Amino acid sequence: MKSFDTILKECEALSFDLNFTHAKKWKAEKSDRILVGYLPIYVPREIIHAANGLPVGIMGSGDRKQIIKGDAYYQSYICHFPRGIIELALDKNLDNFDGFMFPAICDCVRNLSGMFKLSQKGKFQRYFDYPQNFEPQTGGVFYIQEMEKVMEDMYAINKIKVTDEKLNKAIKLYNKNRKLIEAIYAIRQQYPWRLSAVETYHILRAGIVIPVEEHNEILSQVVEYISNERGEPMDNIRVVVSGSFCEQPPVGLIKSIEMAGCYIVDDDFMLGSRWIQGDINENSNSPLSALSSAYINQSTFSSAYYDVGNPKGKRLVDLAQKRNADGVIFSAASFCDPALLDRPEMQKECDAAGIPHINFQFHENTGQFKVIKEQAGTFSDSIKLWA
Repeated sequence: MKSFDTILKECEALSFDLNFTHAKKWKAEKSDRILVGYLPIYVPREIIHAANGLPVGIMGSGDRKQIIKGDAYYQSYICHFPRGIIELALDKNLDNFDGFMFPAICDCVRNLSGMFKLSQKGKFQRYFDYPQNFEPQTGGVFYIQEMEKVMEDMYAINKIKVTDEKLNKAIKLYNKNRKLIEAIYAIRQQYPWRLSAVETYHILRAGIVIPVEEHNEILSQVVEYISNERGEPMDNIRVVVSGSFCEQPPVGLIKSIEMAGCYIVDDDFMLGSRWIQGDINENSNSPLSALSSAYINQSTFSSAYYDVGNPKGKRLVDLAQKRNADGVIFSAASFCDPALLDRPEMQKECDAAGIPHINFQFHENTGQFKVIKEQAGTFSDSIKLWA
């Protein structure tokens, strides 16, 4: 068992290795292995695992890479995220990937799929749509068909057939992954000082660039370590951070919120790893149907998810109450239409429930956090004094 400090350092290094060294090394070990890159937020990674592939999350370049070429591809009035993705692609960081999945989030990501196709990046570039109709015989069947298209894309590369047995095995592995992540959040809810939000972020982000089996081992050790006392409790308020589900906030921003006197007890930074709530049936005679049913019935809330009949504002309030949060911080990427359009309605729900909130915006490469720290600090102090 590795020391906790070693685990944390390794996870941090994996999180921001923009050359995806670990994933490429994994692929090189066997000739029939493939790498499938996916963009935020959620894709059914189980189908990639079952095809002898490694699903690799591509979360942008953050503040670790200067954007030059990417600025020529997108207008200045959209979010920073797609520029970083294009920069990675044109600088050959994404070479050796066999295919790419572009989930239906917004028009920016939709357009990225076409740009990758024109640039001939990977052997397939799949725009991956999601059902807006949640009837099993309509949206459910549509979602199965979408997964089958990706399976056909992968089969054309390595000729590995996805079987029910392989899918059920993959589902079992990712069920364990989600359980362990939720165990970490449950411990942090009660003892947030034992694992900082930055450390938690690194641990989850590392998991999207390595095999799930390896990540499960890391998570198991983390749970064991933080089940014992670590760190010292501080007079901080507890907050839920919402709105950062796609373009990722700089680590410095997360750290600034913590330094301002806030324990981040829940967030949507790495939402794809926690998208499905609860277990997926891992012994199904039709595992694709099980994956489809889980998406329709067990998805978390997000501004990229159709929520008629299950409003996300109410679900945010429920989450804040579940975590015993003192307030909500709305932290959205600049020009993120889904997050910014949803925010007023979610704020109304917080107001109705008596939950204090504050909001600000960021770019993934933002370098100035003083103002954000001052805002978060004032928010923390006001709750301590008057809540």
